[in-house]
Amino acid sequence: MNIIATILQLVGSLAFLLFGMKMLSDGIQKSAGSRLQAALGFMTGNRMLAFLTGLVLTFIIQSSGATTAMEVSFVNAGLMTVKQSVGVTLGANVGTTITAWLVVFFGFNFKISAFAVPIFGFGYIITLFKKWKKQALGEAIMGFGMLFIGLSWLSDTIDPDNGTLNFLRHFADFGAWSILIGIIVGMVITALIHSSSAETAIVITMAYNKLIPWEFAAALVIGSNIGSTIDAVLASLRSSANAKRTALVHVLFNVGVVLLVCIFFNPFLNLIDTIVPGTPETNITYHIAALHTVLKTIAAFLCLPFTGQIAWLMEKLVPEDPDATPTEYVFEFNETAGRENATSYIVRVEKEIQDMTVLVTKMFEGVSGGFKNRDDSFIDNIEELTRQEDFADQMKEQITKYLINCSHLPLSTHQIRSLSIMQQIVDELEEMTDDCYNVALLLKKSIDNKMEFAQEDMDRLEPYLDLARQSMYFVSTNINQHLDKDKLLTAKEIEAQIDVFRHNLKRVARKRLEAGANVKTELLYIDIVRKIEKFGDRAYSIANSLSEF
Repeated sequence: MNIIATILQLVGSLAFLLFGMKMLSDGIQKSAGSRLQAALGFMTGNRMLAFLTGLVLTFIIQSSGATTAMEVSFVNAGLMTVKQSVGVTLGANVGTTITAWLVVFFGFNFKISAFAVPIFGFGYIITLFKKWKKQALGEAIMGFGMLFIGLSWLSDTIDPDNGTLNFLRHFADFGAWSILIGIIVGMVITALIHSSSAETAIVITMAYNKLIPWEFAAALVIGSNIGSTIDAVLASLRSSANAKRTALVHVLFNVGVVLLVCIFFNPFLNLIDTIVPGTPETNITYHIAALHTVLKTIAAFLCLPFTGQIAWLMEKLVPEDPDATPTEYVFEFNETAGRENATSYIVRVEKEIQDMTVLVTKMFEGVSGGFKNRDDSFIDNIEELTRQEDFADQMKEQITKYLINCSHLPLSTHQIRSLSIMQQIVDELEEMTDDCYNVALLLKKSIDNKMEFAQEDMDRLEPYLDLARQSMYFVSTNINQHLDKDKLLTAKEIEAQIDVFRHNLKRVARKRLEAGANVKTELLYIDIVRKIEKFGDRAYSIANSLSEF
């Protein structure tokens, strides 16, 4: 019963520690909102700026997994190059070591557990005052308190006086094999809990309580480097070749670091012993934190001068995606890819919406060809238009599901509003593909029934189509961006011109009807005019939505 009670206490302590770290990260990200996106969007070709951005951003949000998942999403969306991402990855790896120092400084130098409950209570009080609009900050403070409550409970649970977990000491009795065992265990634990910072905090606590010796603790921390790559790998699944290259940088860098340290294990530990005052036995927590920092800092600065060469190597290792157009749309919400990182999810869905506007553009241009060549060649193109329209339906369905899942993430008020706007835009884009397809069917019907339109009537449609094209390209150019009043006015002017054209074209068609023209032909012509006008209306509706971003 004592063993069962200890295990339950251990699980509960770990849960508090992990949930506290997640709550802290979520609160910071909700407070920062789109400013995190702007921080990564500030990237330039300057490798040092990229490095510092990755370092500072990871320090702020306390999660290298969140930074790298966000980074993969940016590369997938074309907002960052692979070369720029290399610098961010190196910075994120160094930034994640800050958590170990926080744990060492606050968790063991001060009796912060005595203040953890009041800190949690203070954070909760902040969340109660809605007028302050600081709920996210309150959650971050609550997470900070929970983190150290969990750390305190964990320390009490694995106290050697309990004797229950003393078997862990035996893992260090296998000579050189102990190092390999420690690396594998550290890798697996980090992959399971999705946090190298939390794994390092656990190792520091066990070492502080003398459950494991210095060498085995070092091996556990070194192994966490490989396990921490799991978020980047998962975020890159079903993404572009560049996104996979970005994730591969993270994996190869961390694996390379581990291999390098394994080769020079004892000299590296001697270096840490030289840098940190005191012996590992008397100052073990600082030794572990320093090992984590020095290891990643040295590796990062060795790689930083070669970001261009690393990006080139990734291009060779990961070939471009095949050009074949997919027949089935897949857009999954991966709950384990940067689970705590709401911004990366939003960037991913913005990329899909951008792709949807490209699909609308392709369909419109495909249908426009039918006005110039009303013959069998256009009828042959109907099959491709049918496939594209079906693909758009799949996009709407899966993006909608994705947006619903996103709504359960830790989001700022602005991000919640953005999700609603995105849903409206997706609905309108899908309706635009329906309009294109319906116009194509009307043109096919006119060809099948050998309907004849006067050349002057077709000539009148050209400027009308051009206006619809302008509205479409306006949306495509400004998608996922806030429209100011001037740009919205431009969209309104295009839509007004479309309305004037539609009115004039329908009036001319009605006059021909009154003059005895073919009823079916004229009614079909009016239907085409109406569908094109609907297309323009939807483009203007999207512009209105973008003005609310």
